[in-house]
Amino acid sequence: MKKYTIKKPAGGLHIVHPQKFQIDYKNELNKAQYDAVTSINDPHLIIAGAGTGKTRTIVYRVAYLVELGVKPEHILLLTFTRKAAQEMLRRASILLDHRCERVSGGTFHSFSNSILRKYSNLIGYERNFTILDQGDAEDVMNLIRTRLKFDTRERRFPRKETLYDLYSRSINTKASLTEILTIDYQHYLEDEQDIRKVHELYTEYKITHNTMDYDDLLLNFNKLLKQNEPVRAETSNHFKYIMVDEYQDTNKLQAEMVKLLTYKHQNIMVVGDDSQAIYAFRGATIRNILDFPDDFPGCNVIKLEENYRSTQSILNVANEILKRAID
Repeated sequence: MKKYTIKKPAGGLHIVHPQKFQIDYKNELNKAQYDAVTSINDPHLIIAGAGTGKTRTIVYRVAYLVELGVKPEHILLLTFTRKAAQEMLRRASILLDHRCERVSGGTFHSFSNSILRKYSNLIGYERNFTILDQGDAEDVMNLIRTRLKFDTRERRFPRKETLYDLYSRSINTKASLTEILTIDYQHYLEDEQDIRKVHELYTEYKITHNTMDYDDLLLNFNKLLKQNEPVRAETSNHFKYIMVDEYQDTNKLQAEMVKLLTYKHQNIMVVGDDSQAIYAFRGATIRNILDFPDDFPGCNVIKLEENYRSTQSILNVANEILKRAID
């Protein structure tokens, strides 16, 4: 007689039958929201305009995963601000129970910091590294600028704020200093080599003093996972289900982080709206959301189109404006 083996679901889940769920997801969500909430495996891109229940969808998806049997610590919610993550997890806890409070939630920077605290010794830092805020980073650059006597030159040399902006923009956009100067700071093109010198000494300063700035948190997180396959595998295996809010406002470093985090699986859901991208000046790129289906082949796209804030006449005007802007 042929023997049959019952295999455990991927990830070792103890699947709870939907009939035993505390929440009636199907009746509390519209069709698109329900599809987004219950489609937990494989990559998903959720296109959600303002007023379509984006936050509600994420909150219910957190609750759904926990009810389904996923351990909260294996769920990661990345948001634009820490407050947004805390609010979503608070709402999920009210919706379901306290288990949702154990879900890992926060910004890309805070999450990177938590991982680097465990493994920074692998990339040349001690685990008790300190973090420079923008003001501190600008002051360090100004110190270097002064030591090199660039502040006493007859022709004006970039101020500390500009030096920091050039450095940060280069890191977040992965563009060269030459490209950034050519596009936005042509009057400083003649100073490129000296600016580069300041940036080189700034990087050396941070390593010597065991400190990182905000950009380093992302940069070094990616460096850590790229250079250490065991850490990359462990981190990806731990965070089995990942959600990212406001994906249209992420930069190239953050998109790279998402790919590294899904190294061992493809259970990634990003939510965003390509018509609401407003942070290009910080290095954010609309290409992240537009290229997501190419970055994750087989991606399922779900559109939340039922609006709960505006009347149809207002939506018609908005859609016409967007259509003409695109044309």
